[in-house]
Amino acid sequence: MAFPTITLPCSPADVEEFLSAPTRGVETFCRQAEGDFLILGAGGKMGLHLTTMLKRGLDAVGKRNCVTAVSRFGSVNDRAAFEERGIETIACDLADPCQLSLLKPCANVIFMAGAKFGTAGRPDFLRLMNVEMPWMVAQHFRESAITAFSTGCVYSYVPVDSGGSTEDGEVAPVGAYAQSCLGREDAFTRAAKTFRTKVTLLRLNYSIEFRYGVLVDIACKVLCNEPVDVSMGHFTAIWQRDAVSFGLQAHTLATDAPSILNVTGSGTHETRAVALRFAELFGKQPVFTGTEAGEAWLNNSAKAHGLFGLPETPMEQMIEWVAAWLLAGNPTLGKPTGFEKRDGNF
Repeated sequence: MAFPTITLPCSPADVEEFLSAPTRGVETFCRQAEGDFLILGAGGKMGLHLTTMLKRGLDAVGKRNCVTAVSRFGSVNDRAAFEERGIETIACDLADPCQLSLLKPCANVIFMAGAKFGTAGRPDFLRLMNVEMPWMVAQHFRESAITAFSTGCVYSYVPVDSGGSTEDGEVAPVGAYAQSCLGREDAFTRAAKTFRTKVTLLRLNYSIEFRYGVLVDIACKVLCNEPVDVSMGHFTAIWQRDAVSFGLQAHTLATDAPSILNVTGSGTHETRAVALRFAELFGKQPVFTGTEAGEAWLNNSAKAHGLFGLPETPMEQMIEWVAAWLLAGNPTLGKPTGFEKRDGNF
């Protein structure tokens, strides 16, 4: 049997540059940007790409706004990845009031910090990182415009044929993690009401790249002949470069009546169908477990698409790129998303 030829859009060595290439929308945003930027929690899975795209976009349009990445930076290599791209760095534990107090005021703050994985059974830590720390940050940067990353998991489950939750949909978090994320949103909303801080809240489901995300989870199961759990039978997703582009452009929406914006790709996707497509590309016979539920966490991103256009990367392209990455024997981040968990505890 002949299988489709699939190729990577870049070499493995150039992945970070590929994922952080500025879109036209980001270049337009950068032309209009005023003031410097602090990216808080930049050491996470999206932080390098967002920070680098912002820096590259500013450079491309001849702007000199300073971009600084703030993180605990667990290793020298983590920090070097930013600095070798001309990005200033500050090592800071945002949950430490003393360290937080040393951060200087900044016109623009993009908040990406928080905790998810390994927090099941650790309610105190989850509250510290996703509720108390964001409130400390919101107070400290009360004069800034703040874009805070959140999650579509703050919504209730919705029928899989509903088109997904819109920004005014029911908020009914399932599980401790999602509940804490709603607490994070409340912290920034409180700052807007109390200090008139300008805020945008981004509800993301789910960001995908070559080495991490729902598609990588499904693909690895198929490739390794392991059962694919279809209990969470449907999902929404967006390529990481597109998610970063939307996140930066959404900063223009920040007001003291916080803007909420869903960030995801087009359409609702079936876990089983995606697994079957990977099986076709891999020449495998997939194995399934579980039964599809009639409801799922689904985002409707029509508002964002109306503002910034459709994401550049469709689902089929994402699937092929992930498949090509894995078939070439390239590494993943080794961090399963746990998207199939329906109790919301990670």
